[in-house]
This record gives sequence, C-alpha cells and structure tokens, in this order.
Amino acid sequence: MARGKVVLAYSGGLDTSIILRWLQDEGFAVICFIANVGQDEDFDKARAKAESLGAEKVFVEDLRAEFVTNYIFPAVRANAIYESRYLLGTSLARPVIAKRQVEIAAAEGAEWVSHGATGKGNDQVRFELTYYALAPTIKVIAPWREDVFLEKFKGRSDLLAYAREKGIPLPAGEKPPYSMDENLMHISYESGDLEDPRTAPKEEMYRKTLPMSQWENEPETIRISFRDGTPCRVDNEKANEHFENPLELYLYLNDVAKRHGIGRIDIVENRFVGIKSRGVYETPAATILRCAHLDIEGIAMDREVMRLRDMLSPKFSELVYNGFWFSPEMDFLHAAIAKSQELIDGWVDVVCYKGGCMAVARESPSSLYNEEIASMESVEGYNPSDAGGFIRINAIRLRAHREILLSTDPERLKSATVCGTTYRPVLEKPN
Repeated sequence: MARGKVVLAYSGGLDTSIILRWLQDEGFAVICFIANVGQDEDFDKARAKAESLGAEKVFVEDLRAEFVTNYIFPAVRANAIYESRYLLGTSLARPVIAKRQVEIAAAEGAEWVSHGATGKGNDQVRFELTYYALAPTIKVIAPWREDVFLEKFKGRSDLLAYAREKGIPLPAGEKPPYSMDENLMHISYESGDLEDPRTAPKEEMYRKTLPMSQWENEPETIRISFRDGTPCRVDNEKANEHFENPLELYLYLNDVAKRHGIGRIDIVENRFVGIKSRGVYETPAATILRCAHLDIEGIAMDREVMRLRDMLSPKFSELVYNGFWFSPEMDFLHAAIAKSQELIDGWVDVVCYKGGCMAVARESPSSLYNEEIASMESVEGYNPSDAGGFIRINAIRLRAHREILLSTDPERLKSATVCGTTYRPVLEKPN
C-alpha cells in the first residue's frame, strides 16, 4: 500500500542506501536529497546509485556558499565555541542541510522526511528540531529509532545480508576504522580505537591537515579583513593571492591551515543526549578566523559591550550544539550579536606556523585604541594621580568585608591553606 512521498537525506553510503530500500519496502515513494556542504564525495556516483536503487527523484544541492555565509560566518562573529574547544563544525552543517530538505519536501508535496542518524547521537536532535521549527506539520521517519527497523536489523550482518538481497553495492575494501563526518568547515573522527580516551590518534588518520613531518618550515602571514565583524577579504601579499568571495576565501584559508597543521583538537565532550563522547576534529580555516576575529574585537569593541557579548557566546554555542539554530532564543542572540559587531572593521595579520596561528598586527578605522594615552611616556589626557581615588573607591567594599570578618570570629581566620601553602592574613585592625 502506497504511503506517500518521503524525502531522505541520502549520502550514498551503505546505511542510507539500506534505508532507501527499506522505505520502499514500507510503501513509500522515496526522493533522495544529497547535500554538498564541502565533503570529499563523488556526487555524480551517489546520484547514480540512488537512481539505480529506485529513487523517484534525486536532488544534489550545492549548499557550500550558504553554509559559509549564513552559518559559519555568524558563528565566527559570535566567537562560538562549545566547551571551550569545539568550533561546532558538524553542529553548524546540520541546520543548513535540514532546511533544504524540508524545502524540497514542500516543493515535492512530500509529507515525510527521513534521515540516517543513530538514536544515540546529537544529529537526530539537530535534524529534527530544524524540521519541526521550519515545517511544523512535517512527519519524520528516523529508522534507527523505529522498532520495526531495529527488529529487522539487529547487527551489521543483517544489514549486509539485506544489501545483498536487494542488490545494494557493498563497500569495497576494509571498513574505515573511524566514524567520520566531513564538510568544508571540519572533519570529525569517532569510534574505533578512539573510544579509548587513553589511545592517541594515529598521524595518518588526519585528512584536512598534513602530517606533522610535512608542516611548512617557514611562517606564513595572512591578512584577514572584517566588515561589521564578518570576514570580507583575505590577502597573502607574499604569494600575491587575494580573495573576497566568501566561499573562495574560506577554502583558501583551509589550504593555508592544511599546510601548517592548524585546527586539530582531541576532546571528550558532553552530548546533548547525556552521553560523554571522545572526538578528534580538524577545523582549519575557522581556527584562523577565530584568532583574527578575537583580535579585531580587541581594538574596535567597547569594553562593556564585549563583556555582555561574552556572556551570550556560550549560550549561542550551546544552542548550536543542541540543535536550536531555528528558535526564538537564537533569533534574539543573532540580533544582539549583530548589534555588537557594528563597526568591528579593519584588518588583522595572522602568522601561521607549525600547528598554530597568532595575530601579530591589526588596524581598524573604528579603533578605540589611543596610542598617546596608552604610551608609558605620555600623560596627556590621563593623570596618573587620578588612579589613587579610583583605587580607594574600588577598595571600599573590600575594606568593609574585612571589617565584618574581624568582628565575627578572628580565630577562624588565622590561617588558610591553598594548594598546600598556608597563608596567614593580617587580622589586626590598623591603628
């Protein structure tokens, strides 16, 4: 019995190919959607495979420019980073993919969408929250949570047997040792021997950065220009290379970071579903952009605005990680962060070398830095003697706090031990 149309997020791999045929067995007309977000994949081959397996239609969509402009760059402006280390490469790609998937479903009159994310990870949440936020009446099929699917496929042997039965081509060669997710922003590695956090990743695993032995032996300086906090130009004067197109400048920075080994991290993180997981990530260009953006803010952003924005950045990152890109609270954060980025203009020179990058020079037409006031030689516009009153005002509460402690139980305060060192504070009141 026909059950209607379903748009499947299809990768061309074994799992989503099996899901395609299983959905057909369940009575669905399957439309495959293949998103190009910069992964190293043969899209023509994936299209041909989907068609050979009976897909009603196949859409291959190039989402790279949208991904950079509407997702990566807003994250750069927000200084988004999850648990102080992860730059959110997978998390940012999911909403751009899911958004296009429900747009195709609407255009094709499909009531259903489906994905191949597992029932233990974050991606199921990210996909489906986007589906429901943008298409509230959409229906979702998540096979790896469906009892009928799990009953049929209890292990990998069942998947392989079904693939042979349905004429699904099996992967050639050995199974990859890691579970990997790639896009133009990053690549992640999980599972396999990485599940043991005591095991260091093998050097040959990395794909977006060269092996350590091949990292460049000479530093390279890249100039990154910003307009309202958004990267707008990249210049390499020595190589006479210049880029203004968002996608092109991003891909160029990926190449720079690759040859210098920039953007690797190895972490244990907290998934939204409550599980800790170990992941190794390569995020080349975004690591350079974060370095430059933090630096241009240092010269052009007001101190109190920066403090407020820094309070918002962790929440922004948490919402991205947990799948709430399309939510009222994220709309609010986008607006607030956009306001904070007004006049964050100028350029930053970043030196790239041996796995690291460092800002070494900067200039901004909206700079708040005053060289005369900052100079150790000049006192014009700033009277050092004024600092005495400033200090005394800020010391009022500290003195009051000490007076309260002395008036309660002085014996309790005779000493304190911190990191093995005993401190004996002054307890007597001054004469």
